[in-house]
Amino acid sequence: MPAKSKAQQKAAGAALAAKRGDMKKSELKGASKSMADSMSEKELKEMASTKRKGKKEHVSKS
Repeated sequence: MPAKSKAQQKAAGAALAAKRGDMKKSELKGASKSMADSMSEKELKEMASTKRKGKKEHVSKS
């Protein structure tokens, strides 16, 4: 599942780093914290590797 915004991609990257042990899980906040708990490493890698060109910074929830 590709990221829909740059912010989502950044959160996935932070969650992936924590899952791999490159950073502490306690350093995560907000979306990245819940992503680390609920998504597999494969899903996070796929979302974090989405191309950023043409993506909005944030996408509204509605």
